[in-house]
Amino acid sequence: MLTIERHNTILRLLEIHEIITLQMLVEETDCSESTIRRDLSTLEAEGKLIRIHGGAKKVTEKHKDIALSVKSTKKTKEKEEIAKIAAAQVRHHDCIYLDAGSSTLMMIPYLNQQGITIVTNGLTHVPPLVEKGYEVYMIGGYIKHDTHASIGVQAIESLKQFRFDKAFMGANGVHKVHGITTPDIEEAYIKRKAIEKAEQIYFLVDDSKFDEITFAKVADLQEDKTILITNRDNALQEVYHKYLI
Repeated sequence: MLTIERHNTILRLLEIHEIITLQMLVEETDCSESTIRRDLSTLEAEGKLIRIHGGAKKVTEKHKDIALSVKSTKKTKEKEEIAKIAAAQVRHHDCIYLDAGSSTLMMIPYLNQQGITIVTNGLTHVPPLVEKGYEVYMIGGYIKHDTHASIGVQAIESLKQFRFDKAFMGANGVHKVHGITTPDIEEAYIKRKAIEKAEQIYFLVDDSKFDEITFAKVADLQEDKTILITNRDNALQEVYHKYLI
């Protein structure tokens, strides 16, 4: 069976069963386990399935990104309080990175520090930042239609030119085992590169993001320079280094 035929078979079985086992695929395709494992790895990298122990499961809506216009209407009060705390972490003359997303967008009205330089991959972030008179850099790349985020090779190359005192990041999932995740693997690459270039990282996550797992891993919770800012348990908490279960 040709590679494309195996891939189509795997995806067809996922539509029927939602969860499929390695043994099922071996029998259906008459191929070796090693061949099927490679197929699953390829399809996972393309965002078409999620590998699990002994097989794979279907990508559901939970593992797809939500349009920024929709995100901006959810948890607005909580995000605003989180954004206030995040903005207060910025110091005069800092160089900061603002990740694309609704939570980081809400930080902008609360930024009043002098002499800060801001780098962002959020297309929607640029106009309000420029209006406030800040020095702003928009990294290059392909602009996603749903999140208005700049992604891709050009975006990664742009990020290599910078160093940040602080990076303020969004996320779709926070889990005690699987860490911080996002639905889009391309956005995950950008987030990881920004984290790599920053001295301190803040993730802005409302309580709806906890105990959720999406497609692509961004960071572990145990990283020392990673701080969560959240309203977990519906009571705004102090900034803390680890999500304690």
